[in-house]
Amino acid sequence: MTENKASIDEISSDFATLARLAASQAYDDIRLLLARLIRKYRVLRPELASQLDHSLKASQTRGVGASALRRNTPGLATAPQSDGQLSLIKVFDDLEGMAAPLLPNVLERQVDAIVSERRQREALLARGIPPTRSAILVGAPGLGKTLSARWIAYQLGRPLWVLDLTAVMSSLLGKTGSNLRAALDHAKANSAVLLLDEVDAIAKRRSDQSDVGELKRLVTVILQEVDQWPDTGLLLAATNHPELVDPALWRRFDAVLNFGPPDEATTTIAVRRFLGQDLAELEPWVGELAAGLKEKSLSEVERAVNSIRRAHALEQAPIRELVQGLVGTGITGMSKAEKLEMALQMARSGKHSHQEISRITGVARDTIRRHAGPSPRRGRGMK
Repeated sequence: MTENKASIDEISSDFATLARLAASQAYDDIRLLLARLIRKYRVLRPELASQLDHSLKASQTRGVGASALRRNTPGLATAPQSDGQLSLIKVFDDLEGMAAPLLPNVLERQVDAIVSERRQREALLARGIPPTRSAILVGAPGLGKTLSARWIAYQLGRPLWVLDLTAVMSSLLGKTGSNLRAALDHAKANSAVLLLDEVDAIAKRRSDQSDVGELKRLVTVILQEVDQWPDTGLLLAATNHPELVDPALWRRFDAVLNFGPPDEATTTIAVRRFLGQDLAELEPWVGELAAGLKEKSLSEVERAVNSIRRAHALEQAPIRELVQGLVGTGITGMSKAEKLEMALQMARSGKHSHQEISRITGVARDTIRRHAGPSPRRGRGMK
């Protein structure tokens, strides 16, 4: 009698655990528990074990929804699938380490504040203050939005999940909302750091007459999810086109992070970082490279610096010519004042004659001489 009672108590405890996991939608943990219970009760309760085995097999054959999960990256959490078998969630696992993004001071402080709030979540909640649950990252491509999201996740010791909105958009009417909810439910259940990249694709203004009703309904889904996002996780969104985003969505996010072109100091730091092993040799040219790449996105800075490094490594041209070519390209679109500043910076470096500088920048030699004094180099400066 005691043995039967113990068995009943044990079964009750196991099913209480199963119910708790189901309520929290922890589907992976449910499967693991079912597999363990099947082994546990196969001898003592074969009928129960058979029923559990049937449930486990049924859960592995369902289609779209929170239970249709597969691994996207070895060793990381599983992600929902769309009806086209595309993974809805891509995973960035930077847990082994990554460099901090290069951001202006104001933006860097905003990012650090989000990380600090998440780390001290319990202390804030104890004072009745909710931590930041959601933030939208706004800016043109190449300014570090995704990299900043990865950095936030890394600082919190978690991978970054990125919702692939292309995969979410199902060709079957009515499926898109289900795909989106499945992915969001899975992220909430796992307390994930989730990034909705290019959120304007599915959160457009509801007044936009060019969109079908299905897409307009997605805006409502997004609004509800941002409102109800649990403070155990962090919801991030990114957009290159803020003018397309429904106005109601802006009010839902706890924070708005605006990404603009890097300032001069940030560009200089970026040039040094991207020069890598060539920094010691090319250090004298950092100032001119930074000036020539002024107001370029960090991805453009990296691309330009790598181009010069390749050409220099292969001895395609003297480094002076490579830098001058880059600076000359950057001159296009500059104001007269900016061109003068560029010319003076080149003159102060002492690596160019006034004639070279005038040819590159379009600033008259007399103007350069008047502001910077006599040229330390004579003639064309290049042999």
